[in-house]
Amino acid sequence: MGNVSFHVNTGEIVGLIGPNGAGKTTAFNVACGFVKPTSGTVEFPAAGLRSLRPHQLHKAGVARTLQGVGLFDHMSVLENVMAGAQSRRGAGILASLTGMPSVSRFDRRVRTEAFEILERLGIAQFAGQVPSAIPYGIAKKVSVARALMASPRLLLLDEPASGLDENELEEFSNLIVSLKSTMGVLLVEHNMEFVMPLVDRLVVLNFGEVIATGTPKDISQNADVLAAYLGVDDD
Repeated sequence: MGNVSFHVNTGEIVGLIGPNGAGKTTAFNVACGFVKPTSGTVEFPAAGLRSLRPHQLHKAGVARTLQGVGLFDHMSVLENVMAGAQSRRGAGILASLTGMPSVSRFDRRVRTEAFEILERLGIAQFAGQVPSAIPYGIAKKVSVARALMASPRLLLLDEPASGLDENELEEFSNLIVSLKSTMGVLLVEHNMEFVMPLVDRLVVLNFGEVIATGTPKDISQNADVLAAYLGVDDD
C-alpha cells in the first residue's frame, strides 16, 4: 500500500470504501494489528499506544467484529457475548484453575453485563440459544454485543451489512448510530446504499492510496472518486 492516513474520532462513524482491490481490507487489517505496516504507525492517542498486535487491542480500547459473525457454535448466545470480556480478566490463569472467589465474582458480573447488553440490543430472548438456531441478522447483532463487552473507545466493523435483508439493514444502521455517543466507529463496507446515509465521514481508497476524505455529499460529487468507481464493481 502507499501513503494511507486517516483518523476516527469519538462520536463519529467513518466509512472506509473503495473499488475492488483498493486496499480496504489491508488497511483495516493494519489498523487491527493483523498486518504489520512496512512504514508508519497506527496510533491510539487516548491510550497513548501505537502499532499493537491483535491480542493487545483491548489495551487501546479497541474492539472489532469479523466478516460474517464469527461466533462459537458450541456456546450459547449469552456465553458468546461473555467471551468478549476475556481481555478484562485480571485474576489470571492460576486463579481460574483454582476457582478463587474473585473469579466467581468476575464471571457473575460478566454474565450480568452480557445480558444487559443483549437487552440493550433487543435480543435478550435469544440468550440461551446457540448461534446456529437464530436468524443471521440476530447473529450479527450478537457479534456486536460481544465486541461491546470490551467497553471499546473504537469499534471496528468488517462488512457489517453483508448478508442482511432490507429490514435488517435498517435495524443494524440504527444500532450503529446508537453506539457513536460513547465511541468512534470505523467500518469497511461495499454496500453504498447502507453506507452513505449512515456515516459522518468517508475515506476513499484506490490502488492503496487515499484519494478523497469528506462527508458523503462531498464524496458523491468528487471527480476522482467517480472515476475510480466508474465501471468497477465494489468488493
